[in-house]
Amino acid sequence: MVLAPKKGGLGMGLDALFADNSSEVQVKSTLRTSEIEPNRLQPRKDFDDEAIASLSDSIRDHGVLQPLVVRPYGRSYQIVAGERRWRAAKAAGLAEVPVVIKELSDSETMQIALIENLQRENLNPVEEALGYRELADKYGMTQEEISGITGRSRSSVANSLRILGLPEEVLDMIRNGAVSTGHAKVLLSLDDAEIIRELAVKISEEEISVRALENIVNALKADRKPKKAAKLPDSYFREMEISLREALGRKISVKSKGSDKGTLVIEFTDKADLLALADKLSK
Repeated sequence: MVLAPKKGGLGMGLDALFADNSSEVQVKSTLRTSEIEPNRLQPRKDFDDEAIASLSDSIRDHGVLQPLVVRPYGRSYQIVAGERRWRAAKAAGLAEVPVVIKELSDSETMQIALIENLQRENLNPVEEALGYRELADKYGMTQEEISGITGRSRSSVANSLRILGLPEEVLDMIRNGAVSTGHAKVLLSLDDAEIIRELAVKISEEEISVRALENIVNALKADRKPKKAAKLPDSYFREMEISLREALGRKISVKSKGSDKGTLVIEFTDKADLLALADKLSK
């Protein structure tokens, strides 16, 4: 099942399901906090202690106004949406919490958990892009569907996915904030991974602005005798490379060998990612 978007940016009432502590959803039932367990396989593992404490104060004063969404799981119940509310309720000393109980498959549960994280968590650009790619590869969602269900614009989703085309070392710098999203967009205009890495290190060490980086990149492109590795490909092949990167959300390399011949190189991260890519290309 793929959750379908609805008008307003969110799908299947996800805006109500994911609200932290609003009072707009009718309480369907209550469960003891000890009867509920988190989803150990959910995409997000880390929770902000300060945010949990703040939500706990709100719950202590007003109670849990927004039910958790749970599903039957063995002899207990597993959280589908609302783990922060559950953690905050436990911290506030509540013995019971309001819940909405739904019968959901493992796939539906993971999809909802992933969408919740994309909507609510303060993700870094790489985490956000990986979340979009998982929705596309694992659940077959188009960029337009991802846009509708997460409340992001389609161009924002596409640009986010493009970041994954950068070398892994550069992605690490983006994760820790040494390289910004603006820098990443400029680096994506280059085709040489080694030059991209060198420039990323320069950005990190010298705190180069995006504008300064644009000037450096423009100078590289304008150089009539660039290093062989930095040579820009024919514009047609370059446009195809950019298009494929946006469509597949991963690093793509299109190399011309003269005339209309060439090679296409597609990066994958592991066997599961390769299988998902093969399935996508075979459709």
